Amino acid sequence: MKTSWRTGISFGLTSGVITTLGLIVGLHSGTHSRGIVLGGILTIAIADAMSDALGIHVSEESKNSGPASHIWEATLATFGAKFLVSATFIIPVLFGPLDQAIVISVVWGLFLLTVLSFFIARAQATAPWKVIGEHLLIALCVVAITHAVGDWVKGFADVN
Repeated sequence: MKTSWRTGISFGLTSGVITTLGLIVGLHSGTHSRGIVLGGILTIAIADAMSDALGIHVSEESKNSGPASHIWEATLATFGAKFLVSATFIIPVLFGPLDQAIVISVVWGLFLLTVLSFFIARAQATAPWKVIGEHLLIALCVVAITHAVGDWVKGFADVN
């Protein structure tokens, strides 16, 4: 696989999982509203995917190396991966109880990160457990922090 596509897909998948999980866990803990969680997922899938794609585009341009086609490949791969990965989190939210959908989403997101991390470790010839553990730890920190922030906002909003 070309480096430009690998860059975009890896970044888009990782960002899609971590950003979407953080958003849905925080929104759920703060509101317990299916509509708000769905709106958040759609916002991530569209606006944040475009933002990340532009970020990769500018980052690749700033390197001043390689042809413009590689920059655009990384840009499109980032947008496509982020959009598709984020959109997959809609399915459990639409079709199951919201509390259960959040748990399923966390498991799904951690699974996707585990698979990506395994392939990254294999490509780097390093122990998979180190790469997988590092990436899952970061994702779980995001989930825990956004859950706490959602609870805090709900408590703050309920008081006022």
